[in-house]
Amino acid sequence: MNAAALLHLLQFASPALPIGGYSYSQGLETAIERGMVSDAASARAWIAAYLAQVMARWDAPVLWRLMRAFGAGDNVAVALWSERFVASRDCAELRAESIQMGYSLTRLLAELGVGDSAALGEEVALPTAFACAVDALGIGHRDALVASLFSWAENQVLVCVKSVPLGQVAGQRMLLSLAPDIEAAAATAQILTDDELSNWSPGLSILSMQHEVQHGRLYRS
Repeated sequence: MNAAALLHLLQFASPALPIGGYSYSQGLETAIERGMVSDAASARAWIAAYLAQVMARWDAPVLWRLMRAFGAGDNVAVALWSERFVASRDCAELRAESIQMGYSLTRLLAELGVGDSAALGEEVALPTAFACAVDALGIGHRDALVASLFSWAENQVLVCVKSVPLGQVAGQRMLLSLAPDIEAAAATAQILTDDELSNWSPGLSILSMQHEVQHGRLYRS
């Protein structure tokens, strides 16, 4: 990976990217509220399970397909997988999260002059906008996939640091320990066939819906 591509990847996979990623917990806040996540061990178990059962089997494989579709100039496949990803958001908060962050990233790409973000349409899922940036900046697909999963895991760890709460050192220790799980999720995402993809996670869906009416929320999902 050349230095320019690496620098682009570090920028667009950073939690500091101004698209609002820090505003969302993806059901984790409700898990903390209900005592399902209460310390470093349960927090790590939650994130690792989410990586293996959700990210590796749906979110990451869809991102992988979107990056490959952009790389091949296959607009039909881009539209197909973007539509399927939006349809897979099975509660209001998760859908709003993906659309809001996709919109913010699309606007950012346009303001930075990166890629043809205008061709993405009005309602853009976050993975679609990210794949567009990856293609425009010449970032390797596997590196982008791993970085995207790391960015997601880092945000989950930050939620735990602030809300469980955990210390900063405990958070960094947890993130370091998740490296094998992130690598495994990325590897799985690249080999699953279309028929093997699944977003089946009813427990997470219920927690996400409960979060919509949770009192005293810090996060938007």
